[in-house]
Amino acid sequence: MTKRLHAFAIAQLLRPLAIAGTACAAATLLAAPAAAQDDKMVPIAIPAQPNAITLATGKLPGNPAPEAWHRQYGSVFARNVTVATLTPFLPDPGKASGAAVIVAPGGGFRTLSMENEGWDVARALAAKGVAAFVLKYRLNPTPADMPGFERSMTAMFTPGARPPRPNAGAMAATLAPQIADARAAFALVRQRAGEWHVDADRIGMIGFSAGAMLTMATTLDGGDAKPAFIGNIYGPLAAVTVPADAPPMFVALAADDPFFGNGGFGLIDSWRTAKRPVEFHLFEQGGHGFGMYPKTTTSTGWFDEFARWMDMHGWLKPRG
Repeated sequence: MTKRLHAFAIAQLLRPLAIAGTACAAATLLAAPAAAQDDKMVPIAIPAQPNAITLATGKLPGNPAPEAWHRQYGSVFARNVTVATLTPFLPDPGKASGAAVIVAPGGGFRTLSMENEGWDVARALAAKGVAAFVLKYRLNPTPADMPGFERSMTAMFTPGARPPRPNAGAMAATLAPQIADARAAFALVRQRAGEWHVDADRIGMIGFSAGAMLTMATTLDGGDAKPAFIGNIYGPLAAVTVPADAPPMFVALAADDPFFGNGGFGLIDSWRTAKRPVEFHLFEQGGHGFGMYPKTTTSTGWFDEFARWMDMHGWLKPRG
């Protein structure tokens, strides 16, 4: 695929966020179990992350605010991330399959759902014998203080408020730091594959919302990253130009997703037209940002379906 086609593909992926874009951050923050009442954002100290490995992509310039974390819906979120890290969650060596997954949480590139779409997913994968690595990628800046952050989020939903239509080329360029973080994550896992009992050619990637966008951008324009398989969980499904060697793809989306539930399924059609493997689960209900939250909707079963899909392809078994 030429660089022009790469840029066009990413622009198509980003197009739905011209309207919903930063609102995805709020949607991820607001998605939670139906019975949850703890919707207030409460600042917390940065959690201990003793296993987090700093990636060699440097500090993102232009954001003087320090990294900050908060709790909401019984889960934790990070924002103002300027230095990317990768945190390993390794399976018991006795049940390790050799497969690995880079996990990219969502949050509209303004925040990261580190627990619901990161650590909890990684733990579930490790329990299946898959080495998982949570990518805390660099983010766009938000106000340093919590009241300012809350006001900025509220402003997105003011009647009549709508972000300006961005230039497609500028949007693709904006993702460059995050793609660099993803590439560095793949490089690190391959570099330490022996230590972590990982097959270097069986490393996949799964992302949620904005993390799904990053997963697709890494697949289409990530150079040497080359995921062996990918998971797109409630990300935009705009049609793209599919490379001939596109990896198998798993997609999960709720039909009542307020951002991407009515945008068509061009991405699925693109993969099928290119005769590349794709599995698509459209859940009747679940909204946006359901992740690993236990809800009464069938969307809660997405991870079990993803694990079955991985097993069907042999990634839950050691290579023979």
